[in-house]
Amino acid sequence: MSLLHDAHALAPDLTALRHALHREPELGLDLPRTQAKVLAALEGLGLEITLGTALSSVTAVLRGGRPGPAVLGGRPGPAVLLRGDMDALPVQEETGLPYASVLDGRMHACGHDLHTTGLVGAARLLAARREELAGDVVFMFQPGEEGQGGAKIMIDEGVLDAAGERVVAAYALHVVSTGAPTGFAATRPGPMLAASDAVHVTVHGRGGHGSSPHSATDPVPAMCAMVTALQTLVTREIDIFDPAVVTVGRLHAGTAANVIPATAHFDATVRTFSDTAHATVRAAFERTVHGVAAAHGVRAEIDYVEQYPPTVNHTDEAAFALATARDILGADHAFEAPKPMAGSEDFSFVLREVPGAFVGLGACPPGTDPATAPMNHSAQAVYDDGALPHAAALLAGLALRRLAAAALSPRLPEASPAAASPAPALPSPPTDEEPVRP
Repeated sequence: MSLLHDAHALAPDLTALRHALHREPELGLDLPRTQAKVLAALEGLGLEITLGTALSSVTAVLRGGRPGPAVLGGRPGPAVLLRGDMDALPVQEETGLPYASVLDGRMHACGHDLHTTGLVGAARLLAARREELAGDVVFMFQPGEEGQGGAKIMIDEGVLDAAGERVVAAYALHVVSTGAPTGFAATRPGPMLAASDAVHVTVHGRGGHGSSPHSATDPVPAMCAMVTALQTLVTREIDIFDPAVVTVGRLHAGTAANVIPATAHFDATVRTFSDTAHATVRAAFERTVHGVAAAHGVRAEIDYVEQYPPTVNHTDEAAFALATARDILGADHAFEAPKPMAGSEDFSFVLREVPGAFVGLGACPPGTDPATAPMNHSAQAVYDDGALPHAAALLAGLALRRLAAAALSPRLPEASPAAASPAPALPSPPTDEEPVRP
């Protein structure tokens, strides 16, 4: 039987787990209820389980039972990692679902409950095929993707070496509630998602009476000039073929109409797709803000927080993931994404350490128009349970096939260019610094 067929047989159990996770969403790095549910779901699979110390992560290792070929002296092959993030968002759910969150102000609005469940499904599929595995599989159940950098913490705690040696490849997927029907997958070589920085700027002037601005040093017009100059910066200093986004999402100044405040404040998000663009934008941002401040006779204080680097798929691994998705989900259900998305992901830290790929998976419910469905992070975002078998089968297939290839050679063969296919829009959920992100 195929992986997808067997995954569909698990659908009732997977759906029940997903609904249980959805009812009790947890935030950040400490997810005790979620961790307990995952451990219960993995019970009896014969996995080597380690719990995190700085966060409530679960690392589970499945030892393969198939010896490696003669070139490896008959030893088991190397290890592959599969990631599923577990944390929710501080959003008040407005879906009206029978399994909606019972915790006020918390919701699995980004679909991480599907990721966790899909990874449990992959563990069950692969445990049933233990004797076919030419190596080991590391299952990375990760808290704190939504801004806390849980992946980096798990790397520091040794997840990449949990099987005894460094994994040769790593894969993760992310469901989307809009843009594509259930079961459609997309990935691409190179940048898949953007780097994300948060910038907090305080403009220091000298307060006074609104009727006499000449007797004060007003930070408000200086702040407004900074915001305008930052938009010009993007259009005039950044290579359009290595793009950047600078969005000022919050401004605050003053307490009354006739009071010139002593300070003004704004917050911005910066997205880039390469280390070169990242360095260029940061330097230009700081130079522009300080320059405008000097021109207005005020002082600017900048807190520039580098959060997640760009999520960059390795060329050969992206081609392998795309070919695997076509084989498992159907040739017409997997596409090469034409361009990266400006959301961000802390799986980027994993891909900076080992080869791998990040894949988008459609989970728009039947009967809903993918073009108008509420997007990830929306209080109305709804995800199709039918995507769970697709997620489980795809993750399991990536591990099973990659281990078979790694048993022969630690590197995949050079990728040939993928055939062009008309791809449906598959926007990546905007995951990065702020708890609720545009």
